[in-house]
Amino acid sequence: MPVRLTGLAAAVAAVCYLPGAVAHHSFAAVFDADDPVELTGTVTDVQWLNPHVWFHVGVESEDGTIEDWALEMGSPNRLMRSGWNEQSMALGEVVTVTASRARDGSRKAAVVTVRLASGQELFGAQDSSN
Repeated sequence: MPVRLTGLAAAVAAVCYLPGAVAHHSFAAVFDADDPVELTGTVTDVQWLNPHVWFHVGVESEDGTIEDWALEMGSPNRLMRSGWNEQSMALGEVVTVTASRARDGSRKAAVVTVRLASGQELFGAQDSSN
């Protein structure tokens, strides 16, 4: 009986871990480091979650409409080691972001640096090696 329970527990643990493993992605599969973009816009949302921190900025397009850009950074732990904390970027703050565009052409990018309204520049703590 204990062997069956151990096997069952291992199977349940594997199934519970699988969604996180599947959700995580290779940088190069999603983003193109050779296709940089610089955006200046207003922070509209910050999601300080694992495995990556995301934030959204409203960027004015050439025709005057506001486009929502979703910007991915590294993990919260990695960002904290790079000088970030949950209060580093405020909703409504105007930031300038350098990033690598998504390969699918969507308004999504992986952050290289963020220049805050104060002039402070912080790294996006992305791991582009995988």
